[in-house]
Parts: sequence; C-alpha cells; structure tokens
Amino acid sequence: MTAQPFLAESFLETARARVDAELERRIEADGHPSDRLQQAMRYGVLGGGKRIRPALCLAAAVAVGEPADNALVPACALELIHAYSLIHDDLPAMDNDELRRGRPTAHIAFDEATAILAGDALQAMAFDWLAGAPGLNDTVRLSMVRELARASGHGGMVGGQAIDLASVGKALSITELETMHRHKTGALIEASVRMGALTAAHVTKQQLADLGQYARALGLAFQVQDDLLDVEGDTSVIGKPQGSDVARGKPTFPALLGIQGARDHLSQQKKLAHDSLAGFGSEADPLRAIADYVVARTH
Repeated sequence: MTAQPFLAESFLETARARVDAELERRIEADGHPSDRLQQAMRYGVLGGGKRIRPALCLAAAVAVGEPADNALVPACALELIHAYSLIHDDLPAMDNDELRRGRPTAHIAFDEATAILAGDALQAMAFDWLAGAPGLNDTVRLSMVRELARASGHGGMVGGQAIDLASVGKALSITELETMHRHKTGALIEASVRMGALTAAHVTKQQLADLGQYARALGLAFQVQDDLLDVEGDTSVIGKPQGSDVARGKPTFPALLGIQGARDHLSQQKKLAHDSLAGFGSEADPLRAIADYVVARTH
C-alpha cells in the first residue's frame, strides 16, 4: 500500500502546528526563575524544525487506532529531548557548529553556559511533562518514561554521540557506521514510534515489533539522507554549512559507499520501512507518507 503523495506534508504540517502550540503553551505556563534561561529554552525549541519525531509519535498512535490527542504530550516530550540534544551537539566541545536551522546556534545567540543550562532544563522538563501526561494511566506513563530514558541515554542517543566523537578521522565498516547511527539518531526515532503505539492499551506484541522494524529502517534512512544532503545540499536550504561533516572527517554513508551506493542503501531502507507496515491498513498511511518524505526531503 502506497501513501498518497500529499499526505506527508499535510500530516506533518498539522502535527507541527499542534505540537508547536502545545510547546508554546506549556513552556510559558511553567515557572522560570531566569528570563534569560527561558529565552534560550524557547530559542532552542521554538525556532523551527520539521517535528519529525513528534509527528511519528502521533502517526503511530493513529496506526494502532488511538486518537492523536493522547500522544500529544509524549510527542512534545520527544521534541524537548531532541531540542536539548541539538543545543548540546552544537557546543564548541562537541560539533562546534555556529548555524542551525538557518540561525545562530544557541551558544552563539546567547553564550555557552546558558546554552548548556537550557539543554539541561529541556531534558528535565521532558520527563516532567511525560510523567504527568493526560489521558494515560500510570502504567503507560511509566513505560513511556522508560522508553524515552533508554533512547536518550548512554544506551541510545548519548551513547551514539560518544561513538560519533570517537570516530572522527577513522574508517568505519558499514556495520559500525549503522550501529553508531542506530544509537545516535535511530534510538529516539524508534522511541517516538513505540511511545505513540503505547498509547493503545490493546497494542499487540506483533504490532510493536513491526513498528519497531519500521522505525529502525526509517532511522537509518533519515541519517543516510542527512549524509547525502551534507554532500549535495545547499547551505541556504539545509540550514547548516554544507560539507561540515566531510570537513570534520566524520564517517558518513557517501564516504563509505559512494554517492550511488548511499542512494541505493537509502532505497533499501525505505522499502524495508514500507514492508514493515504490511500488516496495517490505511490507518498507517501517515507513517508510510513520513517514510516517503524522509528519503525525499531537501533539508
């Protein structure tokens, strides 16, 4: 089953609007002793972005027959974690980037200490929101907190970033490169899909397994396309310096497989993502459409 071509942008735009409104409302409602810290937090979270992870969370809930409303706060928690990770990844001690989404990175717009604190605060806020997410029982909330913690920490995103930093200037095998990105990028994408599915009390083990396979394929596809955009993209479109990964000596899929080999690998992951949803009907079309969007995006 192939998703309608207009569905991805329509679903993503609706998801982005709902998530942005909820993020704005909740961040404003939370108490902040420091105006400058709140400004940096808002800068990191509300400064644009595709909202792929929140959209996946909402789409996965719909795929298992649940209203997207029940997944809205978990979706926002995922975006808070993603925003904190970008703020910290851009720091001089990490990737040392000065441009993100076409704007100065947080440590440039504010200062390094404020950027670090903003990331710390967003991470803590994510778990606070998730622990009190409305429309879910305590068992589901606890399962989601565990999903997000595991995907965010040393066994997931942070662990992947550590591997990434240690791999600069080194030649990795395809297995090593995929392992790094399954942690750095893929873990949070998989958590996004699983957390959306967990909103349904009736979700089956088979559905979770199929959705997990979809998410793992999508996570790799997302990274391969990122690597291709770093080589072929335009700085004004991708929102960060073109060629920055190559300049730092980072291992990438095009460097390992060549441009055509990376494109072939991208197509394989897209097919696997679609095949993983064979047991679902039209209710999973938003997930199918997001997979199509990920491999075709230009930024």
